Amino acid sequence: MKLIELRVDAEKPVTLEKFLTGQKGVSRRLLTRLKRQSGGITRNGQLVRSIDEVRQGDVIVLHLEDDSFLEPNGSLNVPIAFENESLVVFDKPSGMPVHPSIRHQGDTLGNWFAHLYPELTFRSVNRLDRDTSGLCVIAKDALAAKLLQGSCKKVYYAAVHGVIPERGTIDAPIARERESIILRCVREDGQRAVTHYKRLKCSGKYSLAEIDLETGRTHQIRVHFAHIGAPLAGDDLYGGLREDIDRQALHCGRMTFSDPLTGEQITVTSELPDDILSLFEKE
Repeated sequence: MKLIELRVDAEKPVTLEKFLTGQKGVSRRLLTRLKRQSGGITRNGQLVRSIDEVRQGDVIVLHLEDDSFLEPNGSLNVPIAFENESLVVFDKPSGMPVHPSIRHQGDTLGNWFAHLYPELTFRSVNRLDRDTSGLCVIAKDALAAKLLQGSCKKVYYAAVHGVIPERGTIDAPIARERESIILRCVREDGQRAVTHYKRLKCSGKYSLAEIDLETGRTHQIRVHFAHIGAPLAGDDLYGGLREDIDRQALHCGRMTFSDPLTGEQITVTSELPDDILSLFEKE
């Protein structure tokens, strides 16, 4: 059970439903679940109905039950870059999936989370590919997950083949390769995808790009840079070579979001891992 405390700051009395769904971003699905749950919502310590009015200064407490769990694995070790009562941001290493799958049942970020927080449900807000390293935010409750979804501003860093322009925008639609479940490609009938980048350094063989995604399509960074003839180093799925690094050289290095409870802007950063940095020390 997790308790979320919300203080009413409305100038005029409003119904509890309007306060929660209109002002605090609580989904109607979550509200329905809380209404059905014994003692799900209280006002100043007393049970309250969604049709009841709440006033400035009232303290509303949501009593959230988590009912799904992953197998905990305490042998893993993923650094925490930031944490508060609503969320935790992990600095995920490459090679670790975020979610369990048929091939990965106990070695995922979800399994490590289950070890650290056995009473909570694993709710990832942003999903990184297994071999992409960097920041991954996990909400500690359903409300935080809803408020964070789509609101996290992420900056990626990638080492790509060759010398790219100092700045650029790649605006090219992305679709699924017709014969593949995994592969994506640039195709006219795909979904609009826009990637902004600037070059931070260049070794001659590789360029380090800072990337700002305007859209968030599957494999967008990997597909877009391959499309302009500069595939990510190590990304052999999209034409990159593995002679200097054995995974796609992609890292989520900065994330900005609003705290779900206070609205405070929070920025979390992660340094480039050694395997990407080493690409610019070889020449």
